[in-house]
Amino acid sequence: MINKKQNDKMTVINGSHFSNLEGFYEEIAELFMKDENWKVGTLDGFNDILYGIETDITWENSQKSKEDLGFEVTKEFYEDKIRLGKPFNVKLIQQKLDDLVEGKGQTLFEILIEMMESHKNIRLILD
Repeated sequence: MINKKQNDKMTVINGSHFSNLEGFYEEIAELFMKDENWKVGTLDGFNDILYGIETDITWENSQKSKEDLGFEVTKEFYEDKIRLGKPFNVKLIQQKLDDLVEGKGQTLFEILIEMMESHKNIRLILD
């Protein structure tokens, strides 16, 4: 976890800089983790760094990101974890995949938005 608080007035995530989850993580590393000795590479890791950030975040080109991190990419994300098996909870991931296919689950974009919005020290603006 990042120990110091980032007090920037505004941080911009630019959706035109990436088109997949790995690219999103790279964008986040560039914005928030320049002086860190580890890089975010999981959803849990992303959520962890949010605890050390205190800023307004504008997500530019969020509609592009919504499409890039939408249904198909999310479906592949879950299928890859199921294929890998351990250490992943395959039963839970299968349920998330089933929910997604049935129209009840969240896409990666929606998961990322929910994570950011759950942190009171962050104000998210979709642009």
